[in-house]
Amino acid sequence: QLQASGGGVVQTGGSLKLSCTASGRSFSTDVVGWFRQAPGQEREFVATVSRRGTVKSYADSVKGRFAISRDHAKNQVYLQMYRLKLEDTAIYYCASKASIDGVYFTRASDYESWGQGTLVTVSS
Repeated sequence: QLQASGGGVVQTGGSLKLSCTASGRSFSTDVVGWFRQAPGQEREFVATVSRRGTVKSYADSVKGRFAISRDHAKNQVYLQMYRLKLEDTAIYYCASKASIDGVYFTRASDYESWGQGTLVTVSS
């Protein structure tokens, strides 16, 4: 069971840090990804990190503004968001899939476990 948290309302240009926690199990052997879905739009890839945190990938729309990281000791994965824009407003979901090290996934269909999502609202 994954749980995303940390969403809220922030002004444009502001920052927010999301957390993804796996309860009841360790996801240290999983690739973890963040996705988002804005109202009326398809769910889209945001960022992903390999099981050891050494390989990361970002959507072009967030590259240079968002940073994904993980803390195995805390069993958490984070999405630090900087310089937020109005178009970043969405429900953010974390997802995971057990994998070998050194790989990541950018398609939602590749992931097996999903959290319930946390709402990020960027206001002007």
